[in-house]
Amino acid sequence: MKKITFLFLLTILLTTNSAIANGVAIKNASTSEYFKLLSSDVQVTVYDQIAIVVTTQKFLNNTGEKTKIKYGFPLAEGANGINLRWELYGQWNSASISPSPQDTTLPGGGGGNETLKEFLGETPLFFPLEDSIANDSILTIELTYVQLLPYDFYVVDFKYPNDYSLIQSEILNFQSINFNLESQRIITNLEMTSHNADNTVFNDSIGEFNYTEYESAATTDYAAYYELSPDDLGLFSYSTYITDTTFNCDDFGNGFFTFIVEPDPSSEVIEKVFTLIIDRSGSMSGNKIVQARDAATYIVDNLNEGDYFNIVDFASNVTSLFEDHVAFDLASQNTAFDYIDGINANGSTNISGAFATAIPDFASNDTTLANIIIFLTDGEATAGITDTEGILDYIQELITTNEVNNLQIHTFGIGDYTNEVLLSQIASQNNGLSEFLGENELEDVITSFYRKIRNPVLINTSMEVTPPLLSEIYPNPLDNLYLGQQLVVVGRYDSAAPITVNFSGEAFGQPISYDYDVNLADTTIPNNQFLTKLWAKKKMDNLFILYHNFDENSNEAEEIKNEIIDISICYNVMSPFTSYTGGGGGGGTTFIEYDEMDTETIDQKSYASPNPFTKNATFSFYVNSQIQQQATISIFDSFGRIIFIAKEQINGIGEYSIHWNGNDVNGNPVPKGYYFYTIQFGNTSLTGKVIKI
Repeated sequence: MKKITFLFLLTILLTTNSAIANGVAIKNASTSEYFKLLSSDVQVTVYDQIAIVVTTQKFLNNTGEKTKIKYGFPLAEGANGINLRWELYGQWNSASISPSPQDTTLPGGGGGNETLKEFLGETPLFFPLEDSIANDSILTIELTYVQLLPYDFYVVDFKYPNDYSLIQSEILNFQSINFNLESQRIITNLEMTSHNADNTVFNDSIGEFNYTEYESAATTDYAAYYELSPDDLGLFSYSTYITDTTFNCDDFGNGFFTFIVEPDPSSEVIEKVFTLIIDRSGSMSGNKIVQARDAATYIVDNLNEGDYFNIVDFASNVTSLFEDHVAFDLASQNTAFDYIDGINANGSTNISGAFATAIPDFASNDTTLANIIIFLTDGEATAGITDTEGILDYIQELITTNEVNNLQIHTFGIGDYTNEVLLSQIASQNNGLSEFLGENELEDVITSFYRKIRNPVLINTSMEVTPPLLSEIYPNPLDNLYLGQQLVVVGRYDSAAPITVNFSGEAFGQPISYDYDVNLADTTIPNNQFLTKLWAKKKMDNLFILYHNFDENSNEAEEIKNEIIDISICYNVMSPFTSYTGGGGGGGTTFIEYDEMDTETIDQKSYASPNPFTKNATFSFYVNSQIQQQATISIFDSFGRIIFIAKEQINGIGEYSIHWNGNDVNGNPVPKGYYFYTIQFGNTSLTGKVIKI
């Protein structure tokens, strides 16, 4: 996908590819020169459907000369980078976030390198290393990201395209993945479907599998899924309160929460009135119109008994399948199939005319029904009303004049020439989602989206809290609730206390209300530190919608852009307006880490033992001077949050050790995964990494 704007949460509406692939170290894209990938290690920790992934790749400069590279990583839509480090010549460096969009140009040009572009996808993450890398040197790059995994009727999918064959055919020293799952719902199944896992274990709310392969080419994607019990539904909450006194990103309070809400499977499904508007202008010719026809066929084949539907198609002129919405039955379905087969691309783009035909069909509809329009186009208006403000005003006039209630308009832009401001505002003004797709994604995304909204059980959803302690709640407005889908809500609080959360809305014209009791955390919960990143991402998504409501050169757009940049930098979460920086030349934050046995060439070192560890670890370090002071060890999780601090008295030259019992600052055992440490004394700072298994 090129770009996506959220009004509703990604996991509720889409099952687009949730995967991240191995990165590539690009020397020259035009000549397809890359560093050789030696190994790939993927560490995955999932809380319900929220995944934190640490992916580490080692590259060899086998190009025959000292050279610079740009790191490219095919980041999937909906995933956000939250940390990037690299190791070169035994020295670890951490990237920082810069208040400027990333440079997407490829080294050596390479605009025509279709293989590389296919590998990197539509939303790659780029990171230029400014230091030249000597021939035969090894470069290690470690990226951490957070992502909401796609959920559909109790099944959660995880994918990681480990297939590296587009970049190289040579074997890797090893490739491995370690997957750990913690769920508040009972896990009924966990399976790695792509490979024969070394071991797979799941028991109630805990599951894990791992896989390691040596001396082989990376030709197969990783794929797995897990199933959750359909009996454990309702509201599941996560919260944490940042007690760190240095936290001062904003004034919204130090508490962060996420609610995951799913309706009971026995809930009665609300019947819907549905219109699909299809652009059939000349620019839709070829594969795009074929995909549009296939998506329309899928939708018509999956309507529910009791639904009403219609299809409107437009170019210079506008036509429709029926004069008005008709009841879905076998006869109307077959008529629709024949009509869809006859849709061909030719002519101009009359967007206002399409809505002039579609919206009056919803006039004075039964308020117990869900009114839905899916609108798809690949271009700007060239017939009828053509200016953005005029089209928006006209749509609202049509809704008011025809007394249309509870209308959702979801817009999908195809390719590079859509009016993103127009489509974003149509959706945001009418309780919908706006999404922008690549030219070959239409069928998959539309059919996936329809599966999500097929069965609404609560419309016009709102949330109230007693006492009113919550703020900065997203998405805003809340999505409807759909059968087999989840509503994920994030927000902030300042005071921790037991609260009652009320979700209310309408079903069949009658008010419906659900109450849930929640205890907000009043202290830092290390396992829940991902909530800060999740909230920042959703806050930026909401601001990005507002940004598209203004001309990008306006003062309003500039203010919103600056706010997004501030959030991105302070919370260390990537945004469309920021990029990773510090790729050499003294930039970034530098840490020194030495191999455990390299005692002949250095006079300072540190190491953890055992590593990996299961319950506790000991950190040893060497002092080569007669200093008399305390050394401080700080242990961080993958989000950079301190989870343990200890001190050891130094009395001159010698080796010293600090023991860690594997617990966090609150005395709770830390979960499996990667942890980072720094040992500081005098002017020395030693760092390393330890893994709990």
